[in-house]
Amino acid sequence: MEDFAVGDVVETLDDTVRGVIVHITPNEITIEDRDGFSFSYAPKELVKVSGRIPVSHDEVAQVKAEKELPRKPVRKTPKPKERNAPKMEVDLHINQLVKSSKGMTNHEMLNLQMDTAKRQLEFAIRNRIQKVVFIHGVGEGVLKEELKYLFRRYENVKYYDADYKKYGLGATEVFILQNY
Repeated sequence: MEDFAVGDVVETLDDTVRGVIVHITPNEITIEDRDGFSFSYAPKELVKVSGRIPVSHDEVAQVKAEKELPRKPVRKTPKPKERNAPKMEVDLHINQLVKSSKGMTNHEMLNLQMDTAKRQLEFAIRNRIQKVVFIHGVGEGVLKEELKYLFRRYENVKYYDADYKKYGLGATEVFILQNY
């Protein structure tokens, strides 16, 4: 029979309990496990273990996780539909440009829409934005023709009808050549 002392690390023979002896009587030894629970066993059910209480699998996994290098963030690859999506949209409907068009003539409205289109196109060229969609609506086609006249003035600009599924006939997509 082994000699046990308070503070010894022991294991049970029949269970997977390991702990430190906290109290000894002739027929019973009380141990406390690493979680603070107390258990009582007969001396013949215990075996003295040399060293400290080993680290649990959970603690090893936690330390490994802390030591692992952070993973590179996964880049989301754009879907083909998103890849072809325009980078910039300009809505030229008059109600999007002014609070109220009351008192404005058709000529003034058209001039405001064309000034906005020119300013946005210049912005896109300056900031190297490749695709811009100008939403002009269907109407009588006056604004659409004026936009085409504007786009023809730029050598580095190609234009065509925008995606029919998304815009119908009321939008023109502009592609800006970057290294012209």
